[in-house]
Amino acid sequence: MTKDVIALTQRMPDPWAVLAGLLSGGPDKLVDTTGEGAVVQLCDEHGRPLVSVEAPLLMQVEGEAERLLGATPPRVPFWWTEARATTGVPEAERLAGTFAARLAALSGGTAWPPEATRSLGVVQPDGVSVAATPAAAQPAVDVLTGSVAVVIMDRPVVAMTAWLSDAFRAAAAVERGLQIVTPPGTKLSPAVLANMSGWPSRWVVQDERDGYYDGISGAVLRWQEGMFATVVPADATEDDPRTPVAASYQEVTSTGERQLAVTFRTIHPADERLVLGGALEAVWRELTGEAPAGWGTAEPANLPWSPGRLTDVAFARAPEPTWFVVVGSPDRPGLATVRISRTKAGVEETVTLAFGYGADEEVPLDAVQRTAEALVTRHHLQSMLVQLRKARRDLLVPPRFEGPGVPLAFALGAEEVRKMPDDRALRTPLSEPPVRLGPKARPAYYYPLPGNPSDLAGWADFERLMRHLKGA
Repeated sequence: MTKDVIALTQRMPDPWAVLAGLLSGGPDKLVDTTGEGAVVQLCDEHGRPLVSVEAPLLMQVEGEAERLLGATPPRVPFWWTEARATTGVPEAERLAGTFAARLAALSGGTAWPPEATRSLGVVQPDGVSVAATPAAAQPAVDVLTGSVAVVIMDRPVVAMTAWLSDAFRAAAAVERGLQIVTPPGTKLSPAVLANMSGWPSRWVVQDERDGYYDGISGAVLRWQEGMFATVVPADATEDDPRTPVAASYQEVTSTGERQLAVTFRTIHPADERLVLGGALEAVWRELTGEAPAGWGTAEPANLPWSPGRLTDVAFARAPEPTWFVVVGSPDRPGLATVRISRTKAGVEETVTLAFGYGADEEVPLDAVQRTAEALVTRHHLQSMLVQLRKARRDLLVPPRFEGPGVPLAFALGAEEVRKMPDDRALRTPLSEPPVRLGPKARPAYYYPLPGNPSDLAGWADFERLMRHLKGA
């Protein structure tokens, strides 16, 4: 059974409704709070948590329940209330399902997954053995070792939820990796991939044939020395590690779907009148003809797009950096992660953005140069890289091989050009000269690259360009 249940309701669950759901376990279950009151926990008589429930989230963005759960929610606005059962306790899973079912019945709506939320009856507590308090006091962490925190998730999409975000922060604070374990049918949100640091963090996929494998690299894994690690054959050497690759990872079918990926950085002068998010909106409008649909500090993205509100949150958290996720409309899949930080140079926005296209849809390649010019002339562009790759239209990351993107174009902002000696930014080893952007007195440059998704030779051109610009 799943460890997570979610109620999608038309009305905000009031405290009495939440309490009625939490007390479904019987009178010997007690209510406690954690996370500065944002998480309510149903505990046993010893104070150990059985079910942890997040504060209800008002959803004002279309398509998020469909994207992350495959569920049909009430019409927006609706309320998203998420609960997580303590792993390894069957009663906890039944309690979580009963809680969500009662919440949906009392507040008008549905619960996900349907099979976990069929009963409204009280779960009997007789003979229950309860797991220890969640590792590092994080409801999302199931196992904690000296090297890693392990999160077990049985959801169609592993999203960058508030739960998971807390787990990432808790693991980083104690210098551990985070390993996410999922069944074979699960996919990863790009937002999670963007936050996953290097080794020993990894996505671990359960597999009937090979046991476990890395969902990103395909390497076969085993639990050893307190973490999931790659299998090393006895005859492996340093020059030839021969890491086995799972057969499931290599089962790839071409669909003709593609993604247009844009990564860019802007640096704004620190000013109390500064409004953030304008650069991202400019790119979104140039490439899709519309603004982003919604944003949030975690997934699901629940707030309608508003650069002003996004700016308020970033300024309230300064000087600490702030991370956001931004999504598009269901008709045009788009997802961006935005990191805003205060540096000596000013206020930096680092954006990773992708749009998905079906086999019969045209990728707006003719708008890429216009996009670069908009960033140069209005948004203090530092640099931009645009790639095209063969990958899913819905932007989700499957536990299968997906080829790398190929570079379509690179752009360098005016301030970066100014710092270079002579005409280095203008005179490059590429066969095609760069396109000048912005005013003549303070030019920026746009460098077209081959961009054939079936030919990785474009990376050689890109590397030559980077070495040249760096003076290597």
